[in-house]
Amino acid sequence: MRGMTTEPESMLDHGQEQASGLRRVLVTGAAGFVGFHVAQRLLGQGVEVVGLDNLNSYYSVALKRERLRWLTDKPGFVFHELDLADDAALDALFAGPRFDAVIHLAAQAGVRYSLSNPKAYVQSNLVGFANLLEACRHHGLPPLLYASSSSVYGANERLPWAVADNVDHPVSLYAATKKSNELMAHTYAHLYGLPCTGLRFFTVYGPWGRPDMAYYRFTQAILEGRPIEVYNHGQMRRDFTYIDDVVESVLRLAARPAEPNADWNALSPDPASSRAPYRLYNIGNHKPVELLEFIATLERVLDKPAQIELLPMQPGDVVATYADTEALRRDAGFAPSTPLEDGLRRFVDWFRHYHEA
Repeated sequence: MRGMTTEPESMLDHGQEQASGLRRVLVTGAAGFVGFHVAQRLLGQGVEVVGLDNLNSYYSVALKRERLRWLTDKPGFVFHELDLADDAALDALFAGPRFDAVIHLAAQAGVRYSLSNPKAYVQSNLVGFANLLEACRHHGLPPLLYASSSSVYGANERLPWAVADNVDHPVSLYAATKKSNELMAHTYAHLYGLPCTGLRFFTVYGPWGRPDMAYYRFTQAILEGRPIEVYNHGQMRRDFTYIDDVVESVLRLAARPAEPNADWNALSPDPASSRAPYRLYNIGNHKPVELLEFIATLERVLDKPAQIELLPMQPGDVVATYADTEALRRDAGFAPSTPLEDGLRRFVDWFRHYHEA
């Protein structure tokens, strides 16, 4: 942002995990919210980061370019404006020096947008992901971490959601593409030995976040004195996960690529593992918050009341999300835990600074 001369707090290295053994990493979606923070942490640890993003206009391209400005100011960062659907360009990128890992965070995001623009999800989340798997297959099989989503749980009413739960009933095309990614990744892990780790993110929030997310829109509306739209008449719960906790989870798992599991039992009901080098993890705070409680917390942080407009449930949405993070805690020795009010204060500090600048 113009006029901003100091790094906001969340840009600092709060985590403990070092990306041991990683020297050169590809981060797709590097201009996106999570990709930006992951790239920043890797660069801070001396890892060479090759960033990839198509800079689409789903939300502010100016915000994406501002994130990139912070990254390009750091040594070791190289950026390619490239669409994953362009398989020839992607293959040419992989033909260079080998990547020690691929952290795939690029995707067409958003549940509601998938109702009106389904083709964007097919191209980015299905065609693009298939191209990435093929590039990894033909260029050294670098361990792949990829973003899935809590949306895959769909109509599953059993809470908390665990990686072993059935996810065969998505309620949006976005969720269906993420479920498809998990199936595609397992196929490549099984057939070609490509280590694949899927990360089911739960409502990630924090500084430099996406303007289409509710917490960002609510903050802007409250500060501008406009009403906020609250769906299902406020009867919803979300497992809000602070961005620094997400980055810590990603780095810990990047340092532990999925390995074949010789002891796997074919009768096991757990779809999160198999004989292949394939794993799935929930990345969530394990503490769902009522939507109206979330709004009350945001009002305290902003020191300003919200005008609330209660509306019916939206198509493709779910009433509650709640992450079982036992598998993440077991394998990575860590699970997200940042209190909501602490995370919101950091976000609001950044928001005021960014928009005033």
